[in-house]
Amino acid sequence: MTAYRSHRFRSADGRLELFARDYPGGSPDARPLLLMHALTRNSADFEPLIEWLLPWAASRKGGGYRLIVPDVRGRGLSDRDPEPAHYSPAVYAQDMFALMDGLGIESAGLIGTSMGGLVAMAMAAMNRGRSRELPSRIGPVILNDVGAHLEPDALDRIGSYVGKSGPFADWDEAAAACRAVNGRVFPGFTDEDWMAFARRTCRESAAGVEFDYDPAIAVPLQGESEQVDLWPLWQAMDGLPVLVVRGATSDLITGETVSKMGERHEGPYASAEVPERGHTPLLDEPAARTAIQAFLTEHYA
Repeated sequence: MTAYRSHRFRSADGRLELFARDYPGGSPDARPLLLMHALTRNSADFEPLIEWLLPWAASRKGGGYRLIVPDVRGRGLSDRDPEPAHYSPAVYAQDMFALMDGLGIESAGLIGTSMGGLVAMAMAAMNRGRSRELPSRIGPVILNDVGAHLEPDALDRIGSYVGKSGPFADWDEAAAACRAVNGRVFPGFTDEDWMAFARRTCRESAAGVEFDYDPAIAVPLQGESEQVDLWPLWQAMDGLPVLVVRGATSDLITGETVSKMGERHEGPYASAEVPERGHTPLLDEPAARTAIQAFLTEHYA
């Protein structure tokens, strides 16, 4: 596994201690990328992406990339929040700016998977609220299987399992649980793949093996399938280069939505579809790698 520095920081509201991985990149000039995980995941979820992204960046001219990969509050090594109402993209976005401030990062490119993509959109909206005389804090954005319209049935599916399983007797049982939930997303996964997935998603505890998140993150999801208009958040992305990566069999975002996002975006826009992937790709798939490399080369070299 690629080495990283552990970084602790205070949440934007000052109530919690949060954690992030800091992969320094190849030089002091490395451009920062902030990677934000999905609802039930943590910083480890980006390991498949990081394993190819950093070597690729180091092989090119320039300073490469510095990857900042947080555990959002309530996940991984970050504190659990005693107030479940704070488990929301708007609060996470504020925490991300606090993370950037603590590291002395004025501006960063963003990669957001599912919920992390909503956080990226919220950050863009907050950034637009700043004085025009101040520099933008947001660089190019990669959204992984998320966008301006989310399918209600998929939101219901996600809400049906979050916080409702575990603990497990051992890692084999945890891997089987991950397969039961995500089998349609990764149809070609082997037993070894599912074990690696479980190791990134779960942790050992006194009770056995359990998902590495606060079950209370499910509380704000109640009634989530009621349609929320995300198009205003998408409009806040105008002017930013954006790449949308979609799993070909995703039930959360349709190909039609991805096309409409491109039609309504004022600025550079690209999209890519990952075969044999649902919600969400790991971003180590060949189609995802090709799209990400081309996008970063053009907009964040």
